[in-house]
Amino acid sequence: MFCYNIYTLFSFLFLFQLGSALECYVCNEQEGNTDKCLKTIKICEQHEDMCMTKIKWGSLPYWTITAAKQFNVSKECATKDLCEQTWNATLPYCERIWYLDWRCSECCAGDRCNYYVTLGSSSLSANAIFLGIAAIAVSFLHMLPV
Repeated sequence: MFCYNIYTLFSFLFLFQLGSALECYVCNEQEGNTDKCLKTIKICEQHEDMCMTKIKWGSLPYWTITAAKQFNVSKECATKDLCEQTWNATLPYCERIWYLDWRCSECCAGDRCNYYVTLGSSSLSANAIFLGIAAIAVSFLHMLPV
């Protein structure tokens, strides 16, 4: 009797595991990783095994030197193949330099693993510091007598 109950319990847990699907945060073209991107959760289709995040940084709708820059975030469920295709497509544009328009993508596996956007401000602040130091160095070079 005890073995029958254990067998039934393991069978139930196995079927439950088969029936559980991946959950991802989803949003489309939101300004930053806030509000809808952190509150809207979707149960993915059975063939979707990854959570994908696409990030754009730049001035919208077109680039100008004085335009305000902003993050634009999209999150979705995806297949591993779609993640690889999107990553390969955005890789040439994933420069993460604060004064340029750029776009990147990242994927992860696991329930709600796309909560955070890891391509964000830490790399931008490092680039801003480098650019500031370079600007100071150039200004000192211009002061030197020729």
